[in-house]
Amino acid sequence: MNDLVKLTQQNEIAIITIDNPPVNALSPGVPEGIVASVEAANADPTIKAIVLIGGGTTFISGADIREFGKMTSGEKPRIALTPKLLIIEDSAKPVVVAIHGQALGGGLETAMAGHYRVIADTAQVGQPEVKLGIIPGAAGTQRLPRLAGVAKAVEMCAVGDPISAKEAVALGIADRLIEGDILAGAIAFAREIADKPVVRTRDRNEKLAGVDPAVFATARDTARKTKRGQPAALAAIDAVEAATKLSFEEGCEFEGQLFNECLFSIESKALIYAFFGERTVAKIPGIGKETATYEIKSAAVIGAGTMGGGIAMNYANAGIPVIIKETAQDALDRGLAVIRKNYANSVAKGRFSQAVMDQRMALITPQLTYDGFEQVDIVVEAVFEGMALKKEIFGTLDTIAKPSCILASNTSTLNIDDIASATKRPQMVIGHHFFSPANVMRLLEVVRGKDTSKEVIATSMALGKKLKKVAVLAGNCRGFIGNRMLHPYFRESQFLIEEGATVEEVNKTLYDFGWAMGPLAVSDLAGLDVGWRIRKEFRHLEKPGVRVPLVADLLCENGRFGQKAGCGFSKYDENRRPVPNPETAAFAEQVAREGGIERRSISKDEILDRCMYALINEGAKLLEEGIALRPVDIDIVYLNGYGFPAWRGGPMFYADTVGLKKVLARIEEFEAQHGSDLWSPAPLIKRLAAEGKTFSSYETQA
Repeated sequence: MNDLVKLTQQNEIAIITIDNPPVNALSPGVPEGIVASVEAANADPTIKAIVLIGGGTTFISGADIREFGKMTSGEKPRIALTPKLLIIEDSAKPVVVAIHGQALGGGLETAMAGHYRVIADTAQVGQPEVKLGIIPGAAGTQRLPRLAGVAKAVEMCAVGDPISAKEAVALGIADRLIEGDILAGAIAFAREIADKPVVRTRDRNEKLAGVDPAVFATARDTARKTKRGQPAALAAIDAVEAATKLSFEEGCEFEGQLFNECLFSIESKALIYAFFGERTVAKIPGIGKETATYEIKSAAVIGAGTMGGGIAMNYANAGIPVIIKETAQDALDRGLAVIRKNYANSVAKGRFSQAVMDQRMALITPQLTYDGFEQVDIVVEAVFEGMALKKEIFGTLDTIAKPSCILASNTSTLNIDDIASATKRPQMVIGHHFFSPANVMRLLEVVRGKDTSKEVIATSMALGKKLKKVAVLAGNCRGFIGNRMLHPYFRESQFLIEEGATVEEVNKTLYDFGWAMGPLAVSDLAGLDVGWRIRKEFRHLEKPGVRVPLVADLLCENGRFGQKAGCGFSKYDENRRPVPNPETAAFAEQVAREGGIERRSISKDEILDRCMYALINEGAKLLEEGIALRPVDIDIVYLNGYGFPAWRGGPMFYADTVGLKKVLARIEEFEAQHGSDLWSPAPLIKRLAAEGKTFSSYETQA
């Protein structure tokens, strides 16, 4: 026993309590404490049965993820949990595991080593390791199919989603559902079975027989589609299949080999990096927990379009009453209809009840006036990207809103300081850049102006968490973090088709790399007219004589605005499936002819490098300018807002895996071919490459 695990006794029942707050992770000392307690209880002749339970609000949330990094760095050897769980399973006295809160990953593996499991009706269990690029490593793939059946074990290990307490009981993972006090229920259950023979989970082989091989084939097909480029899902399926073909001991050995391969993979390192990255970005230098925040009890949104409606839903989902304002009744009605349809779809899919939908709709007040704006705690402007209109709105808000009201703009590119200049309270003005669809996408770019107060920043970061967003702080520049970097990425994708690549080649290359969509497909989905409007807004800032992509402008001039128009870079059928658009090819040839551009066959490697290294180079410039605080802030923006593959860790993490010397050499090659105006290497990349360092090392220094 130790301070992390406590052994007590209630008559003939031993109670082992894990006390490692906040989530009882399997940190060093916890498994050892459990084993020592089981052994002590077995040595005590007054004990007939043992209850293992978590203190606080949960059983065991899983492994201490920080330990994985220590293992891969060589700082620590791999923690051997499997032998410790065998000691629990070999207990001569029955071990009843009481599950409340969560039993995830190593937590469920520990629970399955017990002889019985009782579960609180609100609890969840699962094997989510695949979401960190690894597989269960303490016999989870061997014990779970023995309890839940092979098909469900494959799903739980390869997909990683948790299941409810009721499903756990129905499957056989748990033996009894407990309503009320979980400890009292577990002790009562332990007394019931105290005199029964102990049955070890590893000896329960009846659910392993007669498994249809199609279970594994289907799961692999699904994993290849839904987990593109991620070997952990396939490894998890292999490990569960091994349980049906090998002895328990041999299956554990095979699982251990696969676990090690996954743990040392780039995929796992990237996903673990992203896991901790979401916590890192919440920490803002100079803004500590002591910084005062404003209480947000009510909100207003200006604009009921796609963005405004989605933003209003975020507030309603968080239980915050929100006014949504439009200038015309038909636009307001359309916006409310879309919100209602979105909620109705969720009800139809069983995500929540009709009563919940009704509650959320009741929190949204549609109107055509500014009535009530003087009382709200925050206003979010979500009209189209036009500086004149935004300044007009903020000027009006300045005369209406109370002094403590935060004035936020959902602008994706425009200067926050220019918007704030329309008010007498620039310290209360900030950017809240949501991503479309705003009610679904997790990212919130919080953009500070030069006068934005610390209190407004701190409130915005906390509000992001309340709205269930990943909030990332950005400095003020055109496009902030995400869209500023996206500009050269999209630029190169268009240059490539002007130079001879097809739309389909560009999209497929980036899709195969792992992006959710290719860059030209993204443009079509967002609407080509959106970027066209922004380009016209900033046309005066373009440097004369520098090449700019022209195909998108030509498409827009001819009414080809993307998916919504049925035609953009690609043509779309009634189901929005893309097919090649001959007009795009003709426009690309026209641009090349008029610009003296030699068209040629372009390799996949060049397509990938041109797009990715343009993105990375711009990211490095953002770091030097202080627009992004750390490389991880850039990566979290791209993982949560732009469909960048999480298993590659983000653009800056990916650059580290390639090697900055190699990245720099390729950028310099493109600079020689296309000119310094487009491809001047970021000084930060040059410095880090010269010093043999990485972006991650820069993050450590920052």
